Amino acid sequence: MAEKKSIRVAYGEALVKLGAENEKVVVLDADLAQATMTKDFKAAYPGRFYDCGIAEANMVDMAAGMSTMGLIPFCSTFAVFAGRSYDQIRNGVCYPKFNVKFGFSHAGITLGEDGGSHMAVEDIALMRVLPGMTVFVPSDANECYQCVEAAAKIEGPVYIRTARLPSPVYDPRPFEVGKGTVIEDGSDLVIFTCGIMLEHTLEAISVLKAKGLKPALVSFHTLKPFDEALALHYAQKCGKVFTVEEHSVIGGLGDAVASTLCGRGSFTFRKIGIQDSFGQSGKPADLLVEYGLTGAQIAQTVLESI
Repeated sequence: MAEKKSIRVAYGEALVKLGAENEKVVVLDADLAQATMTKDFKAAYPGRFYDCGIAEANMVDMAAGMSTMGLIPFCSTFAVFAGRSYDQIRNGVCYPKFNVKFGFSHAGITLGEDGGSHMAVEDIALMRVLPGMTVFVPSDANECYQCVEAAAKIEGPVYIRTARLPSPVYDPRPFEVGKGTVIEDGSDLVIFTCGIMLEHTLEAISVLKAKGLKPALVSFHTLKPFDEALALHYAQKCGKVFTVEEHSVIGGLGDAVASTLCGRGSFTFRKIGIQDSFGQSGKPADLLVEYGLTGAQIAQTVLESI
């Protein structure tokens, strides 16, 4: 069985490595360093770590100011709290094109027992719509390391979505900002996915192959800029298109694909994700079942659709 590691843990590890390589990197957190894993950076570089307390808007404004001094600030909190500081992210960072990074964790329904009030299922949509914002949704620890490294090199705002639940660590794959990754080639249908749903879509692919189908699977670590060329290629090749995400079907991966394909061919298309609802409290495995996001359920939805 593949090693499992939470993407938020990888985020903390990546920040420590980045801090050793670049003294301009600073980290800010909103009283959640133990959960977002920025505690590791705090331990390694206490003089470059700032606990801003439960004041997310202030944290973003502090980071904006630091960026004007040549520093590279990484802001961290729970993804659901992006809403608390959205005005500051929009007007204080994106509008002036400041060089601030946002590593927000505990996204999606696999947060678990904390419940719907703490489950961000709209954060990708919020960040994608902001002009100039790069949006990363890494699928595993290795991809998270790559996203953090890339974020530090990008001049401008970057959002990195991380998850609480441990997920499989795959062999490192070639990484390029704005490019998708072909996980499985196929011709009968294509599934596009992102983040920790890669684990479950791989299970779905196994079920579909056992049924005699030749499914393709493409994972996107970057949702903005989006790899439209790759998405269009596989849509045209396969004809039957599915998107799977641990996010609302409004404004996330599904809509990125939909806008890419609109008016550019004849496809069947179905979005699999959170259907215009909030999350709820429960064990992560039970919540995946509740929202139809297990491998077996994804495969069944695909089979019913085709």
